[in-house]
Order: sequence, then structure tokens, then C-alpha cells
Amino acid sequence: MNPLVTAFRHEPTGTWSYVVQDPNSRAAAVIDPVMDFEFRAGRTFTEAADEIIGFVRDRDLDVQWILETHAHADHLSAAPYIQEHFPAPIGIGRGITAVQERFKKIFNLPEAFPADGSQFDRLFDEGDTFSIGGLVGKVIATPGHTSDSNSFLIGDAVFVGDSLFAPRFGTARCDFPGGDAGLLFDSIQKLYVLPEETRVFLCHDYPPEGKEPISETSIGDQKRENVHVRADTIRQEFVKMREKRDSELPLPDLIIPSVQVNINTGKPMPPEENGTSYIKIPVNIFPGDPARQLKASS
Repeated sequence: MNPLVTAFRHEPTGTWSYVVQDPNSRAAAVIDPVMDFEFRAGRTFTEAADEIIGFVRDRDLDVQWILETHAHADHLSAAPYIQEHFPAPIGIGRGITAVQERFKKIFNLPEAFPADGSQFDRLFDEGDTFSIGGLVGKVIATPGHTSDSNSFLIGDAVFVGDSLFAPRFGTARCDFPGGDAGLLFDSIQKLYVLPEETRVFLCHDYPPEGKEPISETSIGDQKRENVHVRADTIRQEFVKMREKRDSELPLPDLIIPSVQVNINTGKPMPPEENGTSYIKIPVNIFPGDPARQLKASS
């Protein structure tokens, strides 16, 4: 049995979120929902998430899971906000504990912040399964971009997070703390053994000018056409390419707020004594050439 999949585009961050439905029941899951964030004002809003909530309510769906493919570095997660409306468990890969530990140190988070994944309702391991009505989902651990990256195989559809982009754009960067280009190559090989007709649902697409963004490809298309890693690509060549490319990339615009919030499921850190939550900006910690960063953003 194969799922019904509806994609939702968050244009400011180039992110795709999904509602996955059991075709024979009301059961559904939400994957990678986005919380809007206006950095200059430090203010969140819920336009993108409300679109998903409206879709679910209009069809009287029963949300059974809220799934994160990884702790995103380019947008804030709306998982807790979705959970307020539909009390489903939030699931992420067990590697989130390593991500939490690293960024707890980088941001000097309070000792009371646990780096054990307990903020999430379910920590997934390789091969774990979950149900969406009559659908059975399987977890494929796909680290490399991040330590907690998972892909979710549900029927003939696989949700790959940032491990694969559209074939014309390639693959995700591996230069964040805990990233590893060799691990990403190995993870992609686990995806490439799936049937070629398997539908691949992307977390991002950054189309060239004049082209429409796409949310879906296939394993066959990726193996034949991905500009970074085709079926015949050699691991050593991929690692060399990926590391060189990563050295030239600017950091994502929202990495600092996103990571702090997303390692806490999408919730801001607890309010301080004045009742306000804060996002820290560490100075001269993240790598990068300021001149290149400015040029890339201009």
C-alpha cells in the first residue's frame, strides 16, 4: 500500500513539508513542518504551519506522527506548534543526542538542558518501524549531513531530508559540526538499493532562475542524473568534491537561531528571569570568510 503525499512549499527557506496519508483511513503524518521566523525582529509566526493545519482539518485527518528528518539548520521547526493542535508524538533520529551535545557546548546552554533526546517523544534507530494507519514506515539512518539524519520509507515513498537534493542540485553539505562527506556517500548508497521507481521526496529545492522548484524525484532519476553522486560515482571522488564545495559555501542565514531551537524540538530555550526567551549569537566560533559570506548574500 502506497501513501498519498501532499507537499507544502516554504518559499523563504526553500523547504518542503509533507502530509502523508493512509489512502484507506484518516491516518496521517506531518514531516518537517516549518515555523516562520523574522530574524530582524526576532519574531516567530505560523503562516506556513497554519496552512498544514488547515489542510489536515479540512480533510478530518488523524495525525499520528510528527516526523523530523533531522535537526534543520536553515529553518525553525513547527513540530511543537503542530503538536499543540494534533497531539501526536514527535520523532527524530537517535543521533540528535550527539547534535545536542555538540551545540550545547557551542552555545554554552544551561547545564539543565539535557543532551539525551528527551525533548522528543521518540528516538528512531536504523530499521525501526512505525505505523500510519495501515501504512508501515521504516527508518533508514542516513547520517553525513548531520549525525541525526534519517530517511523515512513509507510504501513506495522515501523522505530523504537533506541527504539528496534534486538531481540538478546534488547533495547536502557536510561541514556542520558532526558532518562527514564519506558517511553521506555511504548513506546515499543505502538509498540507491531501493527500487528505481521509489518516489523520493526532498526537503529542499533551490531551482535555477526560470525553473520551478520540485519536491519529488525517483531513485532511478537520482542514480542516473544526480550531479554529485550517480550510481557509478566513486566514494573518494565524491568526498573530494563535497569537501571542496563545502569550503566555499556561506553558512545558512538562519543556522544560529534554527539549531538552538530545533535541538529542543522547535521550542525556544526556557525563559529567563524576566520572562523572555533568548537566542545566543556566539562570536567568532563558526568558520567562514566574512568577505565571501557578504559576497554570497549580496
